[in-house]
Amino acid sequence: MPKSRFKVSKDSLLPERALLDQIRSQAARSGAGAVRLGIGDDCALLGLRPGEEVAVTTDLSIAGRHFRLDWHTPEVIGHRALARGLSDLAAMGARPVAAFLSLGLPEELTRHTGRHARRILAGRTWLDRFYDGLLALADLYKTPLAGGDLAQSPVALADIVLIGAVTHGKALLRTGARAGDRLYVTGCLGGAAAGLKFMAEAGPYKSGMPRSFPDKIKLALEPHLYPRPRIAQGLFLRRRGLATAAIDLSDGLSTDLAHLCAESSVAAEVDAAALPLHPSATLEQALNGGEDYELLFAAPPKAKLPRAIAGVAVTCIGRFVPARRGRPQITLLTIEGSRPLPPHGWEHFS
Repeated sequence: MPKSRFKVSKDSLLPERALLDQIRSQAARSGAGAVRLGIGDDCALLGLRPGEEVAVTTDLSIAGRHFRLDWHTPEVIGHRALARGLSDLAAMGARPVAAFLSLGLPEELTRHTGRHARRILAGRTWLDRFYDGLLALADLYKTPLAGGDLAQSPVALADIVLIGAVTHGKALLRTGARAGDRLYVTGCLGGAAAGLKFMAEAGPYKSGMPRSFPDKIKLALEPHLYPRPRIAQGLFLRRRGLATAAIDLSDGLSTDLAHLCAESSVAAEVDAAALPLHPSATLEQALNGGEDYELLFAAPPKAKLPRAIAGVAVTCIGRFVPARRGRPQITLLTIEGSRPLPPHGWEHFS
């Protein structure tokens, strides 16, 4: 990674150059793709196809806020760091081109010695295992790691930048929903919030090693630990011209739908009975939980949406209506009647 400012103490087994060479070697397995020049120079060089424009997104993951070192394994933290950015590309209908990662780490997470030595598996450092998780997902979505930065930091953090490509003028935006459009969602809702609740109840690791959960709990934890960005679904919607607007569900249905309504100057009605709840989730978790990384999108009433796209279910959960004074931005329809649905998902600084 170019221009690294990472400094390593004398008792470390891996000096700075060795760390960077190791990362470069690990990253090479994700292939080159559109990367003409990757890790090792001052800048990466990318090549796009004729008629495409660049989609860029960035996401910051901070220890204690987006992950916990005593709850999440390094592989999980790496996976989730990349998944967040890939989900943004999916919502735009963009294909992934390259990833750039800036890491800030306490020194002990790069070493085989010190108080984090108990986190080492088969002689591998926390940093090795972080890249295992990130690059496994990168391989799956054909997203080369093309560069970034590495620095010593008092708190662990990962800043991911994703570069995508989309046909000029065809990106899915948040501004295209119209009154009368139907509201759809991919997959299931609330699974990530339910998984986070399980993690909180289990508490920190006693030994610093991955915990053992019953198979039923492992299944419930999957949406939280290993979210799957809906790249194939976003590409399908964009290529077929089926969606008029889209957003990924990172902050919760109530909050992200409010963003979509605000950008499109419409209101929405959500049918509670139609929501595809994850088997482990409650209605509250589905509405406000966040980190599901599903796609929420609008489509014209005459659009013929398949029941599933690339094996992931597609469900109509409501419709868009005109925004009017005195009408809630989002109305939840239940068997007991209708009520306003305020944005109670995740919001920084709230």
